[in-house]
Parts: sequence; structure tokens; C-alpha cells
Amino acid sequence: MTQNEKPTRKSREHQAPTYIAWHVDEKGKKSFWTRIGAAWRHEDGEGLTLQLDLVPVNGGRITLRVPKAADNEGAGA
Repeated sequence: MTQNEKPTRKSREHQAPTYIAWHVDEKGKKSFWTRIGAAWRHEDGEGLTLQLDLVPVNGGRITLRVPKAADNEGAGA
């Protein structure tokens, strides 16, 4: 890939994501974490591409975390 080419979604699908995007909704003393997408680091190291499969509409926060093996099992991120 040359420097001027942008990575396509198709090429990202074959790479493990750098981060998993989670929606965190705090209800009293409990926090509910829902996986909503993933992020991939740009080849030049200057940013990330964030792909959200769901967009939270009820508040809460979005947290990016390094994926664990259990996060990727059965997920099509």
C-alpha cells in the first residue's frame, strides 16, 4: 500500500483491531458494558479508525480497551 492510499474497510477486516469500543452505562453501583465496535491504528501511527456497529443514545460513555482473547471469540469486528 502506498502512502497516498487509504486503508479500506475490507483490508481492516483482516486485521485484529487495536482497541474494542465499549458502551459503559452506569446504573447505581453497577456498570453494564456492551461491545459496540472496534478501532484500528493508522499505518502512519497518527490516528485511529473507529468503526461503531451501535451508537448509544441513552448517555453513558464510550471506552476503548485493548482486546483480550475472549473479546474476539465469535466477534466479527
